[in-house]
Amino acid sequence: MLKIAFDPIYAHPLPEGHRFPMIKYELIPEQLLHEGTITPDNIFAPVPVEEEIILLTHQSDYWNKLKNLSLTPQEERRTGFPLSQQLVQREITIAQGTIDCCYFALKHGIALNVAGGTHHAFTNKGEGFCLLNDIAIAANYLLSKGVALKILIVDLDVHQGNGTAEIFQNNPAVFTFSMHGKGNWPYKKERSDLDIELPDNTDDKLYLAILRETLPLLIEKEKPDFIFYLSGVDILETDKLGKLSVSKAGCKERDRFVFEQCIYHKLPVVVSMGGGYSPRVADIVDAHCNTFRLAKDLYF
Repeated sequence: MLKIAFDPIYAHPLPEGHRFPMIKYELIPEQLLHEGTITPDNIFAPVPVEEEIILLTHQSDYWNKLKNLSLTPQEERRTGFPLSQQLVQREITIAQGTIDCCYFALKHGIALNVAGGTHHAFTNKGEGFCLLNDIAIAANYLLSKGVALKILIVDLDVHQGNGTAEIFQNNPAVFTFSMHGKGNWPYKKERSDLDIELPDNTDDKLYLAILRETLPLLIEKEKPDFIFYLSGVDILETDKLGKLSVSKAGCKERDRFVFEQCIYHKLPVVVSMGGGYSPRVADIVDAHCNTFRLAKDLYF
């Protein structure tokens, strides 16, 4: 059965001006349920992740600042959100959702977290709407338990996974692959194991050609036993922050190709949604829903 992590706290209310990036989290499962792609049985609500698991990835000083709501004003501004206990609760719930998805993926081949993809969170700081790095937390958890020995992170959000790159810069058990806009934020990039920088206005043809040339060879070379996939839809031509020119059909084909490679190589994959900032929320929701629709069609 397709399993999807979602908790209402994912879409918790924020002050005016901060709500738009969050509304998609409640609309995605609503749409999938409405159209019959999923039923309530497909959805599970994770509990908050344990502190000791967070500390496998994030420095204790930083985590203590988060849980005690004691970030400096500058540190808080960097995250893009006003810090609150509810926001911290949201982050630790998302992280456990990604961990839980790992076990469902091991059983069924794939599982998806409606939120997550918080790849701008570093070991010791947050930025870009990211406080804790859910994929990094889940990857380190799998490694600590011996569930996985070599992990590949496929980050296809339009922004570089700079926090993820920093976290795993000295860890040969995790290979970080980020394909992102060259001219996009963050303007000071970190160094992933493989970075592919795309020029502004990259279209379907170029985007998919690069992905098709890169991913199969990368899997063959690195031989991972587990994949995390960050499926941001901010690559869309409609995205107000993305600077690329990928159509919704091209974005869907991207997801299809990643899933087909995972199926071909018999690799479990956990998907976190990542970014999406098109002016019409319907475009964001539909593009994200395509990822879930494909997962159901290809795996079940």
